[in-house]
Amino acid sequence: MNKLQIDLDKKIIEFVKENTNEDVDIKKYVNDILKIALKENNICIDTIYISIQSATKDEIKRLNKEYRNIDRVTDVLSFPVFDRDELDSIKEADEDKKFKEIELGDIILCLDVVKEQAVMYDTGIVRETLYMITHGVCHLLGFDHIEENEKKEMRELEEYILEKIGVFKK
Repeated sequence: MNKLQIDLDKKIIEFVKENTNEDVDIKKYVNDILKIALKENNICIDTIYISIQSATKDEIKRLNKEYRNIDRVTDVLSFPVFDRDELDSIKEADEDKKFKEIELGDIILCLDVVKEQAVMYDTGIVRETLYMITHGVCHLLGFDHIEENEKKEMRELEEYILEKIGVFKK
């Protein structure tokens, strides 16, 4: 069983509280998202670290330009430590060569964009925030949405995870 060490920005927790009338345990949801994603990808490592932080529009635009050479605001950025092939080799390592702990990477959410998209897509703050976190986790696990077949696989995993944690499409 994986022990999860999640560095979750308090601003994200406050953002959800301030923008909903619901008592949402965002930490539990994030923990559940990660557990399900890891289980679905057969990743069983003693301790797994991830960081989920927030950024302003200016900050995320700068990061998007610096790391992806895309000069625009985005909703979420993920910075995985491993690519999918590397994660596969970690999973398949002999017992005596298995990692005891790994850092999956960092996820950065632009809460202003999350709020805009919650209105635009009529998903609500909770679902949109959790969708963006799930999306980021999938990227940390090596999923992408550039090619259509990869996009389909990633979207199916995202929706499966959200359904399993009880966050459904409207």
